Amino acid sequence: MDKTEKLLIGIENILSLASDLVQEVDRLKRVEEECQILKEKLFMKQLTLSEQDVFALALDGHSVKEMQDILFKEENTIKTQRRSILQKLNVSSMKEAIDFYKKTTQTSSQNFKNYHQEIFRKLVKTS
Repeated sequence: MDKTEKLLIGIENILSLASDLVQEVDRLKRVEEECQILKEKLFMKQLTLSEQDVFALALDGHSVKEMQDILFKEENTIKTQRRSILQKLNVSSMKEAIDFYKKTTQTSSQNFKNYHQEIFRKLVKTS
């Protein structure tokens, strides 16, 4: 077997591994999306349905007045639910609650990217 044939076989192996890697990346992205959904559900599960409505509106940046109009609730009811949310999450402000939610439920795409690069390096080394 000459150098050209060896090179072609090597390229063929790399392309095969690359194809496998692309499929694995797609699978891991789906897993990451499923984990994201589960994290969000788990986080919200600690709140009542009414608190979930208020928190969802807070996530969208709505004021107490806007929440009243959207949910058809009294200002005191909204404020009571907000206080309950803060207490359950052990935070002191809605901004802190939102930051905690984002930190808790979001995965780090940079870590995900680094993981894929590490897999690729290992695959290339083995070929």
